[in-house]
Amino acid sequence: MDQGRTAILRAARKAFAREPYDAVTLRGIAADANVSAALIVKHFGGKEALFEKVADFSEATQLLLAAADDDLGRHAVVTLVNYRRENNQDLLLRVVFAAGSGDERALIREHFRDQVTRAFAARLTGTDADLRAELITAQLVGLGAAMAVNKTGPAATAAPEAIADFYAPSIQALVY
Repeated sequence: MDQGRTAILRAARKAFAREPYDAVTLRGIAADANVSAALIVKHFGGKEALFEKVADFSEATQLLLAAADDDLGRHAVVTLVNYRRENNQDLLLRVVFAAGSGDERALIREHFRDQVTRAFAARLTGTDADLRAELITAQLVGLGAAMAVNKTGPAATAAPEAIADFYAPSIQALVY
């Protein structure tokens, strides 16, 4: 992903999380991203399409679920860590910023439930799949938050495989 597009998405995520949809402007996002409003239109087509991109978790879901069930926990952890480091953003963490009130924030949370949590639940077999899926996604969001809060701390700097050695077993235990 190019730097301009990444900066736009980061600024849009922040804007839509903090302000009501009607208060968010392409000019404001452009200023925060240090790009022109025309570049936003070029990449996304407008405010509505940009919001839909911010609220869309389908790419995250595809990346996180791209493993066999036997390796799903480890794969999800390594994928989350590597994505953050390669793209300087988290796959899931934006849902935390949608915790407030407002229709647009509710839509982001709804997309997260539909696209991430329910996708994990659909992969799980056995009892309490919905609960286990919610706990899996909560752990992944928590890992993303830990890396975001302390950008130079152990969770943010350790090798992805080392993080997975500690973190993935608890997620994997929920897969079965």
